[in-house]
Amino acid sequence: MAAAQSGNAAVYRRLLGEIDPWLHRYFVRRLPPAMVDDAVQDTLLAVHEKRHTYEPSRPFEPWLGAIARYKWIDRLRAMKSSRTEELTTDIAIPDHEDAVTSARSLERLLDELKPAQADVIRLVKLQGLSIQEASSRTGQTMSLVKVNIHRGLGRLSSLVRKRADVE
Repeated sequence: MAAAQSGNAAVYRRLLGEIDPWLHRYFVRRLPPAMVDDAVQDTLLAVHEKRHTYEPSRPFEPWLGAIARYKWIDRLRAMKSSRTEELTTDIAIPDHEDAVTSARSLERLLDELKPAQADVIRLVKLQGLSIQEASSRTGQTMSLVKVNIHRGLGRLSSLVRKRADVE
């Protein structure tokens, strides 16, 4: 710091670069993460503005620590005066009831199909597999996969119509 006070810009830049990590560690232990970088910058600015007050005959670290401490206290005061919002007990969350009910209803309908039909409908229509991939997984030929999908969807349609008539 003494060299920096005498006008050596390169030494001053090196000094600021060396105290930056120390300041970061200092504030990380004392402030919320969102405030650390601002506190470090405020302290570096204060060091720059108050560099003329440093006495070269005295140790540098306590001088720097005092500036950091004051900047930390400033941040604490700012936190105290900043408004916070009180959380209510009525926090809105999305309702998944319709999706769960629909999924359960679909599973009940698929349970009424032949297993081969239900399997290929799940694979192709619900999971998005290709006819060829469904054929490989089920052991059915590609033609049979297509037939089972067509017949299964027709059966599902008639089941839905029957239930709609009853209700």
